[in-house]
Amino acid sequence: MQVLKPLCLTALCTLGLTAPTTSSVAGGPSSVTVVVSALASTSSCVKLYFYNAREKFLTKGGYAFMKVVKPSGQHQVSLPVELAPGEWAVAITQDTNNNDKLDKNLMGIPTEPFAFSNNVRPRLSPPDFNDCKFTVNGAGKVVSIALTK
Repeated sequence: MQVLKPLCLTALCTLGLTAPTTSSVAGGPSSVTVVVSALASTSSCVKLYFYNAREKFLTKGGYAFMKVVKPSGQHQVSLPVELAPGEWAVAITQDTNNNDKLDKNLMGIPTEPFAFSNNVRPRLSPPDFNDCKFTVNGAGKVVSIALTK
């Protein structure tokens, strides 16, 4: 029976269908919409990194999951995601030169657009998880973030 589960999920994905969610179950994931505005490019990919562990925030590979969105000619993207209840933070980058990495200057400061949840604007050091976190405790939450150019 274990073999059938991956096959069923693969079939659902192949057909473009989605598996039922557990958002109606207490403690299950909730629908959250992340809206990113003020994009520097209407064609370059926007990468959203979702963190739910304070100690892993902004560490290499420390994110819970990552999503890539194409703006499709728009200066704003809207991404619906399912998040487990708790504290989350989002870091966003836009790869304007399409080299699949966040370019930085000699001091390590990003030279491509970036942003953090709660619109935190770091000055001399990366922001702290506590400054960027938001709480997921039910469906319908909208997190709006403006990209820093």
